[in-house]
Amino acid sequence: MKDLTVTNKYNNKLLSKFLFDAFPNLKQNTFYKALRKKDILINGKRINSNVTIFVNDTIRIYISDELLNGFDLNSKLNIVYEDDNILIINKSSGIEVTGNNSLTSILEKQYSFIAPCHRIDRNTLGLVIFAKNDIALKIMLDKFKNKEIEKHYIAYVYGIPNSPSCRLTAYLFKDVKKSLVYISDTPKSGYVKIVTSYSVISSNKADNTSILDIKLETGRTHQIRAHLAHIGLPIIGDGKYGINKINKQFNKKTQSLCAYKLKFSFCTESGILSYLNGMEIKIDYKF
Repeated sequence: MKDLTVTNKYNNKLLSKFLFDAFPNLKQNTFYKALRKKDILINGKRINSNVTIFVNDTIRIYISDELLNGFDLNSKLNIVYEDDNILIINKSSGIEVTGNNSLTSILEKQYSFIAPCHRIDRNTLGLVIFAKNDIALKIMLDKFKNKEIEKHYIAYVYGIPNSPSCRLTAYLFKDVKKSLVYISDTPKSGYVKIVTSYSVISSNKADNTSILDIKLETGRTHQIRAHLAHIGLPIIGDGKYGINKINKQFNKKTQSLCAYKLKFSFCTESGILSYLNGMEIKIDYKF
């Protein structure tokens, strides 16, 4: 996230002129994608078009430093595991799994075949599995569908849970136009069932925070972030579902959420990937 103030030089000019001058390496497709996703605010109001700006307007942009400054994303790939069939990367914050300037588009330049087996949010850190051939992709997609791959996240939340562990069931509705999801405790038309389990790793009563291990049984858009916020445990730094006052208090500008562990627990035929059964891939991450 970046905050900028419009100077007199750019009074009555287009937003694009101001941003491209401020960030010479910012690509046009990145700028227009941010507009489509409403990741740019002017005076606190989200916009979706290249509007005219005026002196002293406040511009807030949610575009990663990598994309703003044109860093070489290839040099930032952090390969955790690789064999003939799969590749596991520790994704950094601010990078999409698919799309332009994404992990997939970068890897496609290096591999004859590469395809993501699942996704995590742009501003969520952590492990993403890619398949390196059609057979591996099919098997991986089946394993995720059959819940034979455990996905664990670590989250830094505001609040202390009443119990050391809990399995939460609720219902989620995705509003595509607003790029938001909503949670209900009871079934509703258009809502899908979600299941989120957590266990407390540690709590700090002094600042009313906890670190949770999250296990997903379903993998819906923004599920962890929205579900935890719904039960009064917002992720610190989350600009959509968190609490701005708390985010500022802890000086966190992106959600404190990391996909830190994958466990392969195959119980059906796994073909060329049978060697992965029982394997656990884990990264260390501290908030």
